[in-house]
Amino acid sequence: MKPFLLGLVCLAALPSAAIAANAQLEAPVRQFIDAFNKGDAKTAAATHLASGVSIIDEVPPHLWQGPKAFGAWAADLAKNDKAAGISNEAVALGKATREVASGTTAYVIFDATYSFKQKGVAMYEAAQMTFAMKKVGAAWKISGWTWTGPDPTPVK
Repeated sequence: MKPFLLGLVCLAALPSAAIAANAQLEAPVRQFIDAFNKGDAKTAAATHLASGVSIIDEVPPHLWQGPKAFGAWAADLAKNDKAAGISNEAVALGKATREVASGTTAYVIFDATYSFKQKGVAMYEAAQMTFAMKKVGAAWKISGWTWTGPDPTPVK
């Protein structure tokens, strides 16, 4: 029992800045996903580094890099979705499962679920999104991200 109480006391003694740092780190990612779900490309793009990002996704050509990467990815996603009969796209971002901050850079993994309709059939894909982050001034920006998941399946 003493080790358990000692552990609780140690946890309570941790500085609150550690919790605030996680919220600050997660904020641009959640803002990106919220904007994506609303179809707000301008706000979604603003969460990324203006100097350029790297994006890896299941949509061809699978890799986008540089200052125009976000816009090119969004255009390729729209083109792919139209050709595949995909509509009603939405990403539900779950909890962060890993966060590693190292000065002005960080690495964050989130559980995520992609839901959509494909030719009228409700589909979903449970996945993970991994983000590389960079601190610019006082704000965190997305410097890269990946979508990792299995093939989508129909909702049962």
